[in-house]
Amino acid sequence: MRVAFDTRPVADPHGLGRYSRCLLQALSDTAAAGDEILEVHRPSAIARSRGADVFHTPWMEGAMLHSPCPMVVTVHGLGRLKRRSEHLRTGLRLRLRNLAVQRAVCVVVPTHSVAEDAVTHLGVEPERIAVIAEAADPIMGPRPDREVASVRARYGLPERYLLWVGGLEHPDPARHVAELAGATRELALVLVGSTRQWAHELPGVILTGRVRDDELAAIYTGACALVMASEHEGFGLPAVEALACGTPVVAFESSALREVLGERATFVAPDMATLIEAAEAATRPAPAPPDWSWEDAARATWSAYTRALADMGRRRDPARARRRRGAQQRAPRIDGLEPQ
Repeated sequence: MRVAFDTRPVADPHGLGRYSRCLLQALSDTAAAGDEILEVHRPSAIARSRGADVFHTPWMEGAMLHSPCPMVVTVHGLGRLKRRSEHLRTGLRLRLRNLAVQRAVCVVVPTHSVAEDAVTHLGVEPERIAVIAEAADPIMGPRPDREVASVRARYGLPERYLLWVGGLEHPDPARHVAELAGATRELALVLVGSTRQWAHELPGVILTGRVRDDELAAIYTGACALVMASEHEGFGLPAVEALACGTPVVAFESSALREVLGERATFVAPDMATLIEAAEAATRPAPAPPDWSWEDAARATWSAYTRALADMGRRRDPARARRRRGAQQRAPRIDGLEPQ
C-alpha cells in the first residue's frame, strides 16, 4: 500500500506539528513489507502523480473536496463548531472544509468524545470514524536536575511555578488564558508557546516563547503542576507529556480529558480560583501517563488505511450515499450548507 501523507503541518510548533511528526516517524517504523509512506507537500498534485492508494491529511484544513484516491482525515477537535456564537463569520472556506471532511472515507479522531462531536456537528457516520489515541513523544521524560536548572536560568524561571503549554499567536476564548493570567495565585505562571504581541500584554506571567523539545521536557519536569483551563479539549497532549515528565496535571472538567487521563489528573469545576488552588496544592509523584505509544497509534492508523482502501468503491462519496438513504435519514446541515 502506498500512502500519500500530507506533511504541511509538520513544521507547526504546537500539537498539530508534534502529532504529524511523531505519527509520520511511527508509520515508517511500523510499515509492513510492500507498504510505503510518500511525504507530500502538494497533495492535489503529488498524490495523483505518484499513484498513491490512500491520501492521509493530519489536519482538517488539508481535506480535499475531490481527492484522487481514498482520503483519510484526522480531526483533532471541533470546539469551534461547538461554540458557533464566538465565530459568526465562518465564510465559504470553512463550509467547504467541513464538506471535504464529510467526504473522507475514514475520519481519525483522538477520543470517543471527538467522535461524538464529528457525528453531531459534521454528520459523519460512526462507521467511518476511527478512534486512535495520541501519545507523548519519546523525548518527553523526567530530566535531571542540571537540565532543569539550565532552563530555569535560560528563561528566568523561579524555583516553583505553574505551567501552561500551547499556542499564543491568537487569543482563544476557549482556553481562558487571559483569565488564568489575571487570577490570584502564590506561584508564578509560565506560559510556553509561540507568541504575538497580545500575549506580551498579559499581566504577571513569564513567557518563554517557542522552546526546543528537550527544553520543554525540562520545563515540564521543573513545574509544580500543569494547568489546563479549557473545557473543549480534543485530546490534551500537553497533559500526557506532563505526566510523562512526572508533573501533576490539574484541569477543568472535560469529557475528552477525562477519557484520556481517567484518575491520572485532578479535575475541577470550571472556576479559575479552584483550578489555581488545586494546582498549587498538587504534589509529586504524578501518576504515569496512559500506556499507549506512537507505534500503537501507527499500527491502528495502518489498519484505518486498509479499511479506507477496502471501502473505496462502497463509500466513494459518503455525502451522496447519505442522500440516497432517504429523507428520514437526511444528514444534518453543516454551518448552513447542505452536503452536495
